[in-house]
Amino acid sequence: MALADSLCDLPNGESPFPAVVELNVGGQVYVTRHRTLVAVPDSLLWDMFSRKSPRELPKDSKGRFFLDRDGFLFRYVLDYMRDQRLVLPDYFPERSRLQREAEYFQLQELVRQLSAANQQRNSLGEEGWGSGEAEEGSRGGGSGKPRLPLLTTSTTVPVPPSPSSSDTTLARRSGYITVGYRGSYTIGRDCQADAKFRRVARITVCGKTSLAKEVFGETLNESRDPDRPPERYTSRYYLKFNFLEQAFDLLAEAGFHMLACSSTGTCAYASDQGEDKIWTSYTEYVFCRG
Repeated sequence: MALADSLCDLPNGESPFPAVVELNVGGQVYVTRHRTLVAVPDSLLWDMFSRKSPRELPKDSKGRFFLDRDGFLFRYVLDYMRDQRLVLPDYFPERSRLQREAEYFQLQELVRQLSAANQQRNSLGEEGWGSGEAEEGSRGGGSGKPRLPLLTTSTTVPVPPSPSSSDTTLARRSGYITVGYRGSYTIGRDCQADAKFRRVARITVCGKTSLAKEVFGETLNESRDPDRPPERYTSRYYLKFNFLEQAFDLLAEAGFHMLACSSTGTCAYASDQGEDKIWTSYTEYVFCRG
């Protein structure tokens, strides 16, 4: 979206912003109505899109208005601004971070609802509440019973149990995790010189959500499947690093052992003139903790 600066000089008090606005929030693109952005008076977005002109707001290279905030959590901020109701997924461990975003955007009612939900959750020690109690609070009821707590996982890599720690071993649940990667490498014509070693584009993780978070913690990228409950399976996670050995170390520390692996590969010449060969492959490793 390219905004014309001439829109800033519209007569009769009309808004200089278009009816449909494109936003780039931390790399995530959102498209919404201008009236949604100004729906909450005295909020930061209301101030930006009602009291300022398009010239004053930062934009990205494609002309979209840019906000340097959490692009994933902004979806809930924008959803709240549409009808001033807080509705969250059944498993949503990011309430504290969302409250911080609400404070930044100066959404006082959203801050109040999240603060009340966080205090009640902390007092009962329940980390997995759903959106039911938040919805009741937004409607003014405020006395609904909380859901039963869901299982939560730690963001730190657990220390492998010693042979004598039978209780710790029993507390660990069994399961499978599949790690996959697509890689490539180049070999010169004599298969020895001019070798360019393995290049890993991305390491994918498949398995139960709770196990994946337990093993990989903060190194797990959940952006492609952010609201997956802990007892459901996913094949859309990937790691924030590109070292297979690092993934293997984390799995070994968590008590997993490799059961099997499979790989497919193709070979092609790097160019019509040269004789260097490029090998590309896709490989999967299956790990188990029994």
